[in-house]
Amino acid sequence: MAKAAPLEKRKAEYGSDVVVDLMKAFDIEYAAFNPGATFRGIHDSIVNYGGNYKPEVIFCCHEEISVALAHGYAKAKGKPMIAIVHNIVGLQHASMAIFNAWCDRVPVMVLGGTGPMNTLRRRPRIDWIHTALVQGNQVRDYVKWDDQPYNLASVPESFVRGYRIATTEPMAPVYINYDADIQEDAVATPIEIPDISRFAPPAPPHANPEALKHAADLLVNAKSPLIIADYMGRNPKTVPALIELAELLAIPVVDKGNRFNFPNTHPLDVTDGARELLRRADVILGLDVADLYGSLTTVSKQTRACEYVIGPSTKIIHISMNDMLVRSWAGDCQVLQALDVPISADTSVAIPELIRICRERMGSDGKQKAAVEARLKELGETHKSRRAKWLADAQAKASQREISTAFLAHELGEVIKQEDWVLVNGNSNGWARRLWNFAKPGQYLGTSGGAGVGYGMSAAIGAALAHLGSGRLCVDVQADGDLLMTSSSLWTAAKHRIPLLIVMHNNQSFYNSEEHGIEVAKFRKRPVENAGIGTHVSDPVVDFAKVAQGFGVHGEGPIEGTADLRPALQRALRFVQEKKLPALVDVVSEPR
Repeated sequence: MAKAAPLEKRKAEYGSDVVVDLMKAFDIEYAAFNPGATFRGIHDSIVNYGGNYKPEVIFCCHEEISVALAHGYAKAKGKPMIAIVHNIVGLQHASMAIFNAWCDRVPVMVLGGTGPMNTLRRRPRIDWIHTALVQGNQVRDYVKWDDQPYNLASVPESFVRGYRIATTEPMAPVYINYDADIQEDAVATPIEIPDISRFAPPAPPHANPEALKHAADLLVNAKSPLIIADYMGRNPKTVPALIELAELLAIPVVDKGNRFNFPNTHPLDVTDGARELLRRADVILGLDVADLYGSLTTVSKQTRACEYVIGPSTKIIHISMNDMLVRSWAGDCQVLQALDVPISADTSVAIPELIRICRERMGSDGKQKAAVEARLKELGETHKSRRAKWLADAQAKASQREISTAFLAHELGEVIKQEDWVLVNGNSNGWARRLWNFAKPGQYLGTSGGAGVGYGMSAAIGAALAHLGSGRLCVDVQADGDLLMTSSSLWTAAKHRIPLLIVMHNNQSFYNSEEHGIEVAKFRKRPVENAGIGTHVSDPVVDFAKVAQGFGVHGEGPIEGTADLRPALQRALRFVQEKKLPALVDVVSEPR
């Protein structure tokens, strides 16, 4: 994607120029939006005053795409990008993606336009029905902060505060709304942009020393400890610390997958197959787990009834900042799980200190070290055999005519294994993690958080945008129903020439709902065959290759046979690498 050359520093002439100066001060690379009249001032300032360079416009065809794209970018880059949405209607379109970012604790900065708030300057009808009092009310329950500056003089503090709040743990989206008058009126008095280095987020909070000592004592003396990690890997530097802690005490680790937390190649990885370890666990350490109760229980698909897998005497430690960001509107706070050692702290600083205390507690106890070594050996052998079984199971699917999710993951993994890849979205029903080597922080970006359909394609594009020019291959295992929600995101990928390998997991169904239909029918003793009514995407089936081509993306498929899969993936990979453009392979795969 060609970049414009930066312009020489100019004097802000209009209020929207000041907004762009603030974006430049924070080194904002991109601003994604679907154009709208209420932020026309900012739009003009980006492309004319700012030279379409930091930020550069990323043209989207829907506000949900704009925000989800910024969501994916922030997860991959570790810093915010801007999404801009048009007054009330654009904010309503964007609200699903904002909620996803909220649940995923991602620092997206959403800007909006409204007004004029001065009713004497409003155009008949349209300015009235598109103006709210106050617009932020619409998303206030699922943003960390919102603001609508009163005048131009208030804009710098508002923007700086918004950026700081968004990027302070626990991170989450913010929304700032600008009156059309503030954007479009000429600057009467020069506005000074503050030294932003003096407004950095605060240092991450440390854990209570006594609580950490208690946690260390429990872990060191445990016979069957277990670690469950979830959002911890949002800070890539924390992953090596978790590896060190796990190896120190030979503690098996369950990676919940909302971020990359632990390498699946490590002998202590027990992400798939942890049920028995949960039953035996005497001490469990949770690290930034969004739903700790759900991680410790099993649920009936038919009755929704939950029951604990762990025993009643299991001691539970949880290090997180979940309690620092709770809203009553949505239940993303999850079940209130009883804890023996609750610790409010940033895991990036708490884990290294916990390691230090554990080392002190262990000392030179030979008996204890022998027990640790024995546990490590046992877990390593189980890990090795489990990985070998998964590989054999996936390879055995080659003899089938139809493509299974396991075989799709296997063949894609074989095609890209020599590349420096990042799985930016999707996982082929978990088979990618079972078969590929997830070895480096950031190799997998996790799920959407809010699980809103329509996130995947847009977030994948945003993540690929964050990796632009890095030489890394960005891969999206794309669900069909998810893409149908926001298919025009493909045009944005083509428009901005964003390299991305898109592999459709096309089961021709909204299969999650179909599974629920099957379970309900079984429970009620009704025909399960009818679960496909209202869930199957068929008659007609969607030709995703043609959909992609219609938006300017290289498309191939549908691929329906196992023998055809690898050659198609290889062709698409060559296209992405040689042309530096997106390519989509439509793979019709089970379950369907």
